[in-house]
Amino acid sequence: MNFDTTLEWNQMFGGGFGFLLIHARNTFLADMEREMAPLNLTASQFLVVVGIAHKRARTLTEFSAFLGYDSGAMKRLLDRIEEKGIIRRVRCLEDRRSQILELTDEGRALYPRVMEAARVVHARSLDGFSTEEVEQFQGFLQRVIASTAR
Repeated sequence: MNFDTTLEWNQMFGGGFGFLLIHARNTFLADMEREMAPLNLTASQFLVVVGIAHKRARTLTEFSAFLGYDSGAMKRLLDRIEEKGIIRRVRCLEDRRSQILELTDEGRALYPRVMEAARVVHARSLDGFSTEEVEQFQGFLQRVIASTAR
């Protein structure tokens, strides 16, 4: 799709598209923060727990890229989760300089409660959408991600 006129450009990008993406992300994460609070987790800590459980990332470097954090901020986040006894660092057998992140027994026990809290937030966020609309919305988001990853 080409945006040939200034009117089309302003309607889509002049404070609408980017703002809405960022605002949707921020409100979603704020809702996630509220839902995770009884579990003593932040939204960022939730992302680490789920990232480990779903094998999205295994190391500090991979998590930095996954969450868009610099390595110092990521290390501090991992330290806080480790202090809670939810994750642990294990020396990587292939590369002794690296540490692999894994859930502790406590982290694995917490995982179902974390996922239920996430399900509640997702349901609240998509209230009023049909199944088809949710699938279409996810497809649009995947296309945005793919377009910006090039």
